[in-house]
Amino acid sequence: MTASPRVTLELNDIQAAVVHPRPAPYVGRLVLVRIEDRRAGRELLRRLVPHLASATAAPDRERDAWATVALSFQGLKALGVPDESLASFPEEFRQGMAARADNLGDTGESAPAHWEHPLGTADVHLAIYALAPDFPRLEAVLAMPRAALAALEGVTAIWEQDTFMREGERTSFGFKDGIGQPGIEGSGVPGSNPLEAPLKAGEFVLGYPGETGVIRPMPQPEVLGCNGSFVVFRKLHAREAAFRQVVRASARSEDDEALVAAKFVGRWPSGAPLVLCPTRDDPELGADPTRNDAFLYRAEDARGLKCPFGAHARRMNPRDSEIVGVARIHRMIRRSTSYGPALPDGVFEEDGVDRGLLFVCIVADLARQFEFVQTEWINTGSFIGAPDESDPLVGPNDGNQGFTIPQKPIRRRLTGLPQFVVNRGGEYCFMPGLRALRWIAGLET
Repeated sequence: MTASPRVTLELNDIQAAVVHPRPAPYVGRLVLVRIEDRRAGRELLRRLVPHLASATAAPDRERDAWATVALSFQGLKALGVPDESLASFPEEFRQGMAARADNLGDTGESAPAHWEHPLGTADVHLAIYALAPDFPRLEAVLAMPRAALAALEGVTAIWEQDTFMREGERTSFGFKDGIGQPGIEGSGVPGSNPLEAPLKAGEFVLGYPGETGVIRPMPQPEVLGCNGSFVVFRKLHAREAAFRQVVRASARSEDDEALVAAKFVGRWPSGAPLVLCPTRDDPELGADPTRNDAFLYRAEDARGLKCPFGAHARRMNPRDSEIVGVARIHRMIRRSTSYGPALPDGVFEEDGVDRGLLFVCIVADLARQFEFVQTEWINTGSFIGAPDESDPLVGPNDGNQGFTIPQKPIRRRLTGLPQFVVNRGGEYCFMPGLRALRWIAGLET
C-alpha cells in the first residue's frame, strides 16, 4: 500500500451517521419518500438540512437524537440534478440495487419480483433515517419532516420501517451485533479493534485519499460529491426457527448446540469472539467494547481451529487472515439494526411474524466494498479456498451447500444448509454532505 498524508476531515459538512455510533439503547425509523414535483422536493430538502446533525461533535449517546438524509439515483433525477452530474455517478449506483440482483445473488425468494413494494421501484427517491434513545424522542426528531411532508404537495412518504436495539444488542439469531467497526483516520472516533490502524478517510468519504493513496473519482461538480458517501440498505428477513433446527440437528449434544451456532457466526451470543474464547462463552468479555474485538487471526488462529475460515464474522472481516486479496480495501461501516419481535426462546417452528435485520452500510465505492463483499466473501468462498461454500448465516444457501469446521484430527463438515436470510428489498443511496444538500435544494433546473 502507498501511504497517503494525513488529512483533515471537514466534519462540519459530513453527516453524523458516517462517523458516530448510535445511541445505546436506541430506536429508529426509516422513511422513504417519493418526489412528484422537483420544486416541492427541493423545498423539503431546504427544510430538512437545518435539522441534520454534522459529524463535528460527538452526539450525546444518552440524550441526542438525529436524522440522516440520502437520495437514490432516481431521487437525484426527480430533483432535477443536471444530466452531466447524474452521468458522473458510478454505474452500479445509476442502475440501482434491483438491476444488480443477479450479480448480488438476489435470486429465487430474494429476487426483486418478491420484494416489498415499493422497494426496488423507481418510486424510491429520498430516505430519511432517524435515531433516538427512545420512541418519544424519535417522534420528536421526526416531527419536522412529517410536518413538511404534510404541508408540501408533490412529496409523499411511501414506506416506513421501525427498527430498534434488542436486549444485549442482539440480532434475530440471538447474537450481539454492531461489533467490528473500522476507525476513520482524522475522525477522532477510534475503531473497535485497537490492533487495527484506522482506515484512510477516502474508504468511506468522497474527496479524500483511500488506502491506496488515491482520491477516487466522485460525482461532479465537486460541491455535490465532496464529503458524500454511498449508503446501502437491505431488509433481510431472518428465518430464525430454521437456524435453530439446523443447529440442533448438527449438534452432538446440548452443549454442542451453542458451539455449533458460534462456529456459524464466529462469536458467542454475548459477542465474545471464538478466537479469544474457543470453548465457551464469556459474557463479561463480550460486553467489554475495549476487549471484544481486540484480536487478529494470523497469530492467534491461522488454521481456523478456533474460528472457522467460513464463519460469518470472519468472512465479513478477514482481518490479517491469509486470503486472496487485501481485506482493508473492502471494509465497510455497518449501521445495521433489528426489526420485528424476536422469536421466543425454545420455539423451533416459524410463526409467520416478519423479523430480521435492516442491513445498512456506508462506503465510498459500492463495487469495491459492498458488492465485492456480497459476491466474493458472502456468496462464495474462493478467497478462503472453498469456492463451493457460501456464508452459512446470510449466504444464498439452497440445501446443497455445506460448512466446514476445522478441527483435529479430522475436520467437521455440515451439509444441506438452507437459506436463513431472505432479502425483502433495498436500494443504493447517496448521502451527500450538507453543502451538497443545500446545492441540490438551490437548483433552478
